[in-house]
Amino acid sequence: MKKIILSFFLLTSVAINAQRTCGVEEIMQKIMADPIQREIYLKGQEKFEKELEKLNNRVYRSGESIENVNATARIPMAFHFPSVSTTASNTLKDCLRALAQNQVNSLNADYNATNADISNWSSVSSFYPIVPSVGSIDVEFVIATQNHPAGTGLSNGIPAVTFGTEFLNGSDVDLTWSRYMNVVVRPEGGILGYSPKPGFPSSGMTVVLNTWAFGSGNGCAGYVPGVPQGSQQTGINKGRTLTHELGHFFNLDHTFDGCGTNCNASGDKVCDTPASNQEQYGCPSPGSINGCVSGQKVLTMNYMDYTDDACMYMFTPGQATRMLAQYNSIKNQFSTTALSNETFLENQFSIYPNPNKGSFTIEFKELANSFSVEVYDITGKTIYENNYNQSANPSQMINLDNVNRGIYFINVKSDKGLVTKKLVIQ
Repeated sequence: MKKIILSFFLLTSVAINAQRTCGVEEIMQKIMADPIQREIYLKGQEKFEKELEKLNNRVYRSGESIENVNATARIPMAFHFPSVSTTASNTLKDCLRALAQNQVNSLNADYNATNADISNWSSVSSFYPIVPSVGSIDVEFVIATQNHPAGTGLSNGIPAVTFGTEFLNGSDVDLTWSRYMNVVVRPEGGILGYSPKPGFPSSGMTVVLNTWAFGSGNGCAGYVPGVPQGSQQTGINKGRTLTHELGHFFNLDHTFDGCGTNCNASGDKVCDTPASNQEQYGCPSPGSINGCVSGQKVLTMNYMDYTDDACMYMFTPGQATRMLAQYNSIKNQFSTTALSNETFLENQFSIYPNPNKGSFTIEFKELANSFSVEVYDITGKTIYENNYNQSANPSQMINLDNVNRGIYFINVKSDKGLVTKKLVIQ
């Protein structure tokens, strides 16, 4: 099946600090020339536009923030590594599963504006008077753990991470995994990644990432020898290629898509992103690049530009509204049975005191099954990890050494699934 409305990050080479470019216009022309794909796109956009109008009317009329408009969106994710053999070592597979969770942690921080570098906005916001604040969505991306598709060999409690069996032969669609937010990680030459814009989960669509644009760690030894991975690739080391590409999946355009007199119909169609007709690379100083409108500066730190990962750290409220409208128009396409029974898990353990100063107790009401506990910071970095088996003491004291004040998250996993809770260190 043809790649539809793909948004490409193309590199001039795989060298360090290579620039990114995009071929979305050419792909769009091909899609609009295909009657079937054109019809799918137009029907999807019609539904999206109605939802966007409804959300905008509600926000402007009532003054509600975007987080109040909808309940938390829990999105089931599946990660696929078609170039990793099913006979690969357990060490490699475990590393890639951990890297997938690392990427999810980063996504949740970026989309909920809890990323550490969001604090940079307060010192530069005066350059951007049309941007009222940072944008966030009440969303939780979760690796699916339940009721996996038949024939995948995954049992309940096992995360939806596949090796060498799905999205084969370079495919961007696999109906086996319809109704999931799919991410395929595979060698793609000089391409960082791409996504349909927008995406339709019911069609088994995927976002594709190159191995060295995935996650914010150092990658996994032996995956693609000789190809930079994670922090080995300068400028692409915080997992934000997926943040960018998911923006496309949820119907965001690039912030540099052109000038125009009507911000609702021209450029990226978002009125609180200053109009620009030139992509930005590297790490420009905030407020240093002129936009289309006199006196407006390019929002170079926006996730939908082409700057380095370390220098992109925000969405705007208008972008958040647009993404929520797209989510609302496709939410019924996501599986409702792929995620854990969160209520059950929450009833099985408690954390106290919370807030605390780095020492706290996690208490399991019963250890009928084994549990694992992971604590990670708002950048997605794991700072504590441990496993508890059936014979463990149900009350465990955890001490986080030399931990800074701030917000952290705890993942508790069992064969019933995964649940995440917030931890506040004072």
